[in-house]
Amino acid sequence: MTNSERKNHPYLAQLVGPYVQAAKHDGLLFLSGLTALGSSAQGRSVGEQLAAIGQALANIAKCERTDLSSLVKVTLFVTSLSFATELRAAWSEHFADCSALSSLVQIGKLQSPDVLVEVEAVLALPPGSVPSNGVPSSDLT
Repeated sequence: MTNSERKNHPYLAQLVGPYVQAAKHDGLLFLSGLTALGSSAQGRSVGEQLAAIGQALANIAKCERTDLSSLVKVTLFVTSLSFATELRAAWSEHFADCSALSSLVQIGKLQSPDVLVEVEAVLALPPGSVPSNGVPSSDLT
């Protein structure tokens, strides 16, 4: 049997339904459904939405005692590939120190017309990572 943990994070919108936002397995943290839904960026530009998602992702990484440099893979789902230039600019601004593998996928719709981008991410966790309580430790920088 493997050691897996599934959880939802307070930095992401409340889920409607039997979904889980995060799963830890063998030193990796898998995240899905990261959107700007419920944030001040909801309904704003794709760049602003990606910035809000990036902040939530950074908070989750901090909870897990790591940072965005541990990103291994990200997938961005967008409603239009015409957002590519704005996404690249936002990515460069908010994820400059990250060299994760990435994919950009156009899909027909997301869960709300106010949501233009959804992100899935995989982070490598530090050795000996212990389950977090979902709240960043004040002694982490």
